[in-house]
Amino acid sequence: MKPRVLFSHPTGNANVRAALAGLSAAGILAEFHTAITAFPGNAWNRFGKEFRRRSFDPSLRPLTVQHPGRELVRMIAARLKLNPLIRHETGAFCIDAVFQAQDKAVARRLKNCPDKFSAVYAYEDGARASFIAAKQLGLRRIYDLPIAYWQTLRQLLAEESERLPAWRVTLGGGVSDSEKKLQRKTEELALAELVVCPSLFVARSLPENARGKKIVVAPFGSPTNSVGKKEFSAAPKKLRVLFAGSMSQRKGLGDLFAAMQQLKRVNVELVVMGAPQAPSEFYRSQFAGFTHEPVRPHADVLKLMQTCDVFCLPSIVEGRALVMQEAMSQGLPLIITANTGGEDLIEEGQTGFLVPIRNANKIAEKISWLAENRSALPEMSRAAQAKAAALTWENYGRTIASEISALNHP
Repeated sequence: MKPRVLFSHPTGNANVRAALAGLSAAGILAEFHTAITAFPGNAWNRFGKEFRRRSFDPSLRPLTVQHPGRELVRMIAARLKLNPLIRHETGAFCIDAVFQAQDKAVARRLKNCPDKFSAVYAYEDGARASFIAAKQLGLRRIYDLPIAYWQTLRQLLAEESERLPAWRVTLGGGVSDSEKKLQRKTEELALAELVVCPSLFVARSLPENARGKKIVVAPFGSPTNSVGKKEFSAAPKKLRVLFAGSMSQRKGLGDLFAAMQQLKRVNVELVVMGAPQAPSEFYRSQFAGFTHEPVRPHADVLKLMQTCDVFCLPSIVEGRALVMQEAMSQGLPLIITANTGGEDLIEEGQTGFLVPIRNANKIAEKISWLAENRSALPEMSRAAQAKAAALTWENYGRTIASEISALNHP
């Protein structure tokens, strides 16, 4: 019998859409539960681009169940800067509250229609109630873990807090989650039967007691490259190194700044695109010589990438940073750590370089090599684009659907 999957995620993103497409194409998607979905002609689609970003394939409309209440208030509170309402964990309309409210609604749906479904697919922080109900009903439980398991994440960030105390302010919620929230994550994993991970790094982060579960590594897809082969100027110019992401030490920005301090090269320029997590004076005190670019729409991010030569992301902990493949699709070789979740993207010296975490010396060494070997960049650029193009969202969705279909279903 074909699986009948209830798929749950309150907000949606590229990997959620690709997983849904894979399940739908395989004919195993029974229902999609989310908070707000803009389909052509519905009310949300008329409320502006903030809502239109929640659009999904129109073919999913008959299968979609919306739970808009808390998420709608959260969006309004964020716009009006009503911060107590959306404060981390404690706000009545924080993102945790949105996930938990939908989780409970999905659990009720499973109990009310037990014969309609054979499995539930849910994400970290929004799966416990659903999985408890599914287990009671004998249904399969698929858990999507988009970032390293909380124990690994918390250990690495706690070490960063001690190693670089000045950067502690940038680490955010990763070190401040309550014991109650962490216990919920632990219970979610314990209840899961199949765990979907975007990278080997995430799979390796799972505790020993989870290694007996079915673990699927499904790498994210890359954006379609619409610019063709990257052109390089014959005239000497600065090597433009791009960092893109939250301006935090979780992303290794402190180590990249330290590497730039070491280099002191006039022919290297660091471009940092992202949202500051501390006052601008803090970042300038760590390394004054970078160019800051604000967050922008995705199409404009790709345009910025096209003006740069190499992408550097020396992250301490990630799941699989999608921005790496975006950069590669625009012809940028990488300098990354294995903890970005992108070690499979690196063919050493061809698509880029893998460096250890917390190692400014190695980052500086690779940037310096590229600055001194500019003639290698065109071929590395082509290799990076080819590597990115081989990873598609269709394969991502197909892999997940295939693994779910291979389970025995009631």
